[in-house]
Amino acid sequence: MATSRSAIKTSSQPANGADELSLPWFWPVDAALRLTERNLDFLSEAVKITRPPPPGWATPHTVRLDLPTMSLREFGKAGSDGIPVLVDAPYAGHSATIADYDKGQSLVETLLANGLEHVLVTDWKPATQEMRYFSIDTYLAELNAAIDDLGGVVHLVGLCQGGWLSAMLASRFPGKVKSLVLAGAPIDADAGDGPIKRMAKTMPLKSYRAMVRTGRGLMPGRFMLAGWKNMHPDEHYVDKYVRLYQNIADKNYLDRTETFAAWYENPLDLPGVYYLQAIEQIFKDNRFAKGEFVGLGRRLSLKDVTCPVYLLAGAGDDITTSEQVFAAEDLVGTPKKKIEKKLVPGGHIGLFMGRKTLGETWPGIARWIAAQS
Repeated sequence: MATSRSAIKTSSQPANGADELSLPWFWPVDAALRLTERNLDFLSEAVKITRPPPPGWATPHTVRLDLPTMSLREFGKAGSDGIPVLVDAPYAGHSATIADYDKGQSLVETLLANGLEHVLVTDWKPATQEMRYFSIDTYLAELNAAIDDLGGVVHLVGLCQGGWLSAMLASRFPGKVKSLVLAGAPIDADAGDGPIKRMAKTMPLKSYRAMVRTGRGLMPGRFMLAGWKNMHPDEHYVDKYVRLYQNIADKNYLDRTETFAAWYENPLDLPGVYYLQAIEQIFKDNRFAKGEFVGLGRRLSLKDVTCPVYLLAGAGDDITTSEQVFAAEDLVGTPKKKIEKKLVPGGHIGLFMGRKTLGETWPGIARWIAAQS
């Protein structure tokens, strides 16, 4: 045993005194350096997802029209013989790139890959001071102009807030809409019991007007973003940074997080007149569902919508509850046999960019659209 201990002692002796002093300190210093590097990476990434650059478009395209309210983006074969598909993106504070979010998570890409050769998207512009008096009529008129530029008839796909605008267009000009898809669209604002409905009903109109005054005639996007985040404060102010730290070495996770942040953290300002009309007339008074909303000089009735209709809702959607979407079935004039309904798992934006819904549901919707031509 003595020999063994001696051998062990000899083999572990340092070559000189300096090494003998440095070796015990090396391990904790190395660990500290690694921890510092991780912390610096985390801080750098946290800045990226808090103040990211604006989002981009995933699919090659051209701008067909440049109107005061929108750039009409054109994908696929512009000269194809079929009726074009016009995706009316939400105009509610975030970029229209949600319709072409990322490779493998693009509604545009999915539609093109499933038999629809000519797809367009309304890329609604962030409001400037010159746009502060734009009203819902302004957006209806320019959506109508875009349809006329496309030949006068389209398959119309309304996403979220773009859904009620699309339904208004189909009510006002029924002959211009060959088929209508409403995805996560609040058609009956009184239906269901989601947090958006409760906020719209309980928050006084004077509070919305005060925010518009603060924005000098605009509804600042940063105000809306703060409101959305405060619906789930733990998620937006704590949990996402915990997950970021845990996955700081995962490049795929970082890429996905940065892509989402570019879309979510760059809100758009809205024209004050348009915003207050939507709050008061659509969400508080529910005039459109009641047949009391006046669009482009005429009272609009959903009973005038008689084209085939497809209704898509998310089971976990707390922005637009499924009841608000599916209520359209009894409000439109379309025969029941020409109405399709689909309830899918997941929340609101997953309806437009979720891999599962894009992979399993939208290909069927694309085939349904093609069958209406």
